[in-house]
Amino acid sequence: MPKNKTHKGTAKRIRVTGSGKLVREHTNNQHKFEVKSSSRKRRVKGTEVLSPADAPRMKKLLGL
Repeated sequence: MPKNKTHKGTAKRIRVTGSGKLVREHTNNQHKFEVKSSSRKRRVKGTEVLSPADAPRMKKLLGL
């Protein structure tokens, strides 16, 4: 059987923690910050644990 390839687009966006959870960056946090409010910028800062409904699909894409 051939090996499954890692989906590179997913691998660049999602990482696995030591405990096995999947975390992602918030959206709208790359550019054009001058038009976004301070509260919005604070809200999208940092990472977030992936929703449990999405996790199995993402694990398959990552080959986990």
